[in-house]
Amino acid sequence: MTSLILHNRHVTSSHSRFANLILIIVALQLATAIKLNASPEDDAKAVAALDTKYQAAVKTNDATTMDQVLADDFALVTGRGSVFSKADLLDSARKKEAIYERQDEEPGTQKVRVWGDTAVVTALLWIKSVQGGKSADYKLWFSDTYVRTPTGWRYVFGQASLPLPKTESK
Repeated sequence: MTSLILHNRHVTSSHSRFANLILIIVALQLATAIKLNASPEDDAKAVAALDTKYQAAVKTNDATTMDQVLADDFALVTGRGSVFSKADLLDSARKKEAIYERQDEEPGTQKVRVWGDTAVVTALLWIKSVQGGKSADYKLWFSDTYVRTPTGWRYVFGQASLPLPKTESK
C-alpha cells in the first residue's frame, strides 16, 4: 500500500510539473505570436520613434542610449566613404568630439518602410555642430536600417549622403 501511495504522489507530481511546463511553453508561444503579429504600421511607428530617439541621443552625446539602440555589429558609411563602427560612435560621443546645436530630422521628411523583421528609415537631417574647432552647418539624406531581434529593434546599418548644396532662401 505504501508503495502505491508513493507511486501516486510521484505521478501527481510529474503531471503537475508537466502541466506547468506546457503552460510556460504556451505562454511563450503566445507572447512570440503577439510580437510577430504586430502590424507593419505599428512596427513603422516603433522604428520611427526609435530612430528619432537615436538622433536625439547623438545630439546630446548620450552614449548610453546610443549603445542601447545600436547593434553590436553596426556600421555607418558616409558619403565620403568613411566607415564607422558602434565602438567608434560611442567613443566619439563619450569624448564629446562634436557639440551639436542641431542634429534633427527635418519635419515631414521621415519615411519608414517595413519588410517583416527589417525596417529602413530615410529622412533629411540638419546638422549644425562644432567639431575639432570647425563649425559645420549642412543637411544630408540618410538611410538607417533596423532589424528586429529577440530584444527589440536594433539599428544595424546607416548610410549618409554627402552634404547637400546650400539653397538660396526665397
